Amino acid sequence: MNRFFLLGLVLLVLQSVAHAQDGNGFFSIYLVRHAEKESEAKDPSNPALSQCGELRAESITRILSDIDLEKIYSTPYERTMATALPSAEALQLEVETYNPRKLEEFSSLLIDRRQNALVVGHSNTTGVLAGLLAGQGGEAFDEEEYDRLYQVVVSGGQGQINLFHQAFHCEQ
Repeated sequence: MNRFFLLGLVLLVLQSVAHAQDGNGFFSIYLVRHAEKESEAKDPSNPALSQCGELRAESITRILSDIDLEKIYSTPYERTMATALPSAEALQLEVETYNPRKLEEFSSLLIDRRQNALVVGHSNTTGVLAGLLAGQGGEAFDEEEYDRLYQVVVSGGQGQINLFHQAFHCEQ
């Protein structure tokens, strides 16, 4: 794992603890796109994860292992559910599904619940949802990108986006 990424994540965790102790009602929502999908899937509209995708899903679990996640959300597709599953199993949490076509409603639900959460989505929804949560513009990103990890820190009714890139490499 990249030392700078790890250092940044550690600093964010420490910042999170400090804010939580201040009683500011601070929470963080972590957003990732599903991991790498099979390119030759039987059902191209709902492909499974590739071997590299399965390894990335496990890597996401390790990256977020020191975060006190209270909830995990995923769209109802095989690739997103398989990306969320290792984290859910590690934390003994259920994965709750959401509709990626109703991002404004879902962002309001996340803000209202005020929980540290992991949200697994798609290249055309993850950046958009991060923007909605922070009250900023967000946009889709390239379908070839799998390494983005958004952290939206919400405190005092305002959100701040932190964007990280996972130090993960897989050769098939």
